[in-house]
Amino acid sequence: QVQLIESGGGLVQSGGSLKLSCAASGPTYSMAWFRQVPGKEREFVANLNYNGDGPYYSDSVKGRFTISRDGGKNTLYLQMNSLKPDDTAVYYCAADRRVVVTLYWRAEEYDYWGQGTQVTVSS
Repeated sequence: QVQLIESGGGLVQSGGSLKLSCAASGPTYSMAWFRQVPGKEREFVANLNYNGDGPYYSDSVKGRFTISRDGGKNTLYLQMNSLKPDDTAVYYCAADRRVVVTLYWRAEEYDYWGQGTQVTVSS
């Protein structure tokens, strides 16, 4: 069983930046970030497949967010720039032990999830 622990969330003004981290307790392969607001489904944000396929981003964050992972590949990051109030959500880290998740935008494709970290962007 792999545990994922997110950190780095917080309150930031519109136009500001935050960097989220996700530490995995064991080996993982493909990883992703999702986000969710109350009353809505979990939304895909970005994916990084282990085999180098991607990265992939949702249209709403493309050009503003960057997904990356460390050389040991057990820590995932999400650099978020030019934040907007619409980015306010709980952000979740997800992981899977496949080297590529073909349907990377689907939450059900990932086997492991973190507890989430709140990101709030004020206007």
